[in-house]
Order: sequence, then C-alpha cells, then structure tokens
Amino acid sequence: MTVLPDPGASRAVIVGTSRYDHLEQLPAASNNLTALAELLSGPLSLRMPASHVTVVENPPDPATVMNPLRQAAAEATDTLIVYYAGHGLIDPHDALTLAMPHTQPDRIETSLNYDWLRQILLNSRAQRHIVLLDCCYSGLALGRMSASQGLADHAAVEGTFLLAASAETRTALAPIGDPHTAFTGALLETLRNGIPGGPPVLDLETVYHHLRLTLEARGHPVPQARNRNSGARVALVRNHADLFAAGPVPSGTNSEPAHRLWPDPTSISTVTGFFTCLANVREVSGLTQQEVSRRSDERLSVGTISKLVNRDMLPATWRTTAAYLSACGVPDDQVQKWHSTWQELRRDAATQETGTRRPGEDTAAPGKARHRLSAFWRGRGH
Repeated sequence: MTVLPDPGASRAVIVGTSRYDHLEQLPAASNNLTALAELLSGPLSLRMPASHVTVVENPPDPATVMNPLRQAAAEATDTLIVYYAGHGLIDPHDALTLAMPHTQPDRIETSLNYDWLRQILLNSRAQRHIVLLDCCYSGLALGRMSASQGLADHAAVEGTFLLAASAETRTALAPIGDPHTAFTGALLETLRNGIPGGPPVLDLETVYHHLRLTLEARGHPVPQARNRNSGARVALVRNHADLFAAGPVPSGTNSEPAHRLWPDPTSISTVTGFFTCLANVREVSGLTQQEVSRRSDERLSVGTISKLVNRDMLPATWRTTAAYLSACGVPDDQVQKWHSTWQELRRDAATQETGTRRPGEDTAAPGKARHRLSAFWRGRGH
C-alpha cells in the first residue's frame, strides 16, 4: 500500500555543496537545495512545516551536517528524508565519501563518510527513510553489483529507499547552463508535473522507473536504487498529471470513483498531518471552495472552508469538518475514520494539557506505538 508521510511527524535534511577549494565548482547544487526544500514545504508535495526541512549549504565540516541530521533523526517518527547534492569521491577502501567545500581528494578526513550518515539512520526513530544522493559514484551507497557482498548488504533498514544519481562507476552530470543537475532536475520535474497515466499517488518505485526512462532517453547517467521492504511504497506527491483527470465528484453523491484515491486518515498522527490531508481532500475531489460551499447547502462559507484547512489547532467540534468532507464527496465510511482520528488527536491534546503523559513518551504519534529501529541494514532489494 502506498503511503504519504504525515508531514507533522516527518523531517527532511537537505545538504549540498556548490563551492569547492580543490574540486570543480558545482553551482547547480545550490539551486537543487532551494527548489527541493520549497517543493517539500509547498502545496505540490507534503506541505511539511518549514521548521521540519533543514537546509545545509556548503557545510564547512562534517559536524555541520551530522548535528542537524542527528536532531532530525531523533524528531522524525514517520519519515526521514536525507538528500545530498555535490561531488562524490571514493576513499582508499572503495567507500563513498561526500565532498565538502574544503575537501581534498587525497585527505579523506576532509570529506563526509557516507557510512557516518548511515549509522545515524540506523538509530533513527523514523518508520521510513528516504535517501537521495545526487553525486558522482553515488551507486557505491548501494553496493557494487559485481561483488558477492557489497555495501547494500549493510545499507538497508526496514522501510528504506535509496535513490542514487549514478552507478558506482559513473559520474553524475551537471549540464552547463541548466539550473539543476541532470538527476535532481528530472526528479523535480517528475514531482511537480506528475506522470501521465501513472497512479494517483507517485510512490518512489514509480518515480525511480520514470527517472530511468527519462534520463536514459536524454543520454544522461541512469539512476540506481535499493529498496528495503516498504520503502518503495513511500510517496512524496500525488500525481499532478492526472489529479483532476477523473473530474469533480458528481453532484448529489459522496460515492468514491474506483480511480479516486482519497487521503487516508488512518495514517495521520499529528495535527499538521490532519490539516494537510484535509486540504488534499478538496484537491482530490476536483472542486473549488465555492463548489464545496454550494454542495454543503451553504452551511459552509468559502471563508469557513479556507479557515478550516489553514488552522493550526484542532476544531473543538466535529460538525464543520464532517460537513466539509461530505461536501467534497468523501464516502461515509471514510468520514467515520476521519472522525476517529479527530477524536484520537483531541484525546492526545487533552492528555498533554493535563500533564499525564509519561516522561519520554512520544508526543508526535498519538495512540500509535512507535519503536526504535535497531536492525542492521542488510539484504539486497530493488
């Protein structure tokens, strides 16, 4: 089952190096960071709060990357996204290192060892991990295809998806004059525009196969990927190419067409996720706010609808939310699930207010057990 992460319980760390003292300059990397951060926080993707997306540009030393990564790994209980754009190097032990502004190719201590990043993910609280590497030799993070036991045998935890810009023996590509590197440019294009004829929600496996076809057709390096269990089913966006292909929900009914995929309220664990999914409901319905108001028999004004989906605190009563969902055409059984989630979040808020939560108990995932991941990354998946 495809999963759209709860933005309130997810974190992203976006790292890139565009300026180098001893390596070729890579100005496109700076554009990559800005564009990806805006996408993850914007309406076309997960709508992650800006405070949940950390951008580290031209880090002077490894600690500048490791510290925010540790914090994000400790805070994320749903999905942790890690992205790097820059030069990738191979150390004397054939391991991948990520170059930084002061990196010297013959001094491995001046770069960021990929294995250090991997160790942080091993101890992350997140259920799912997405690692995006846009650099030369990034396929080394996946393990050498020809080796009987490569890095991939030690580089996967439950729910992990690694997407690398190039194979282990290939260099990545930054076309001269283009605002983005080839890999990230194609990735942004896919997430923004969608895939015509693709599924309603673009999981990472679908995105990966589309990127392979797109980049190969352009004569660019072909990306590589590894999946561990459910990692490939994680999605960052709905398919904007076909989002409204079904047309609006027919007037006078709240039956769900077979090809319409409503946001799943059972996957929501935070207030931020609740309102993000509420906004997505109207987008999936294909209705304007004016039409939703009309279908509610004008019980909901346009202003009321706008305020509802842009709140940062749960409404004290359920009536308005129920009317909004029904007017959008959400089936009755789904409305009941939304009601259960609203009640669960309300109970959690009341628990926090009374101070009865046990010290150290997870507050980002009400009613849902969370556990630390301790399994070593192992296995080779694709």
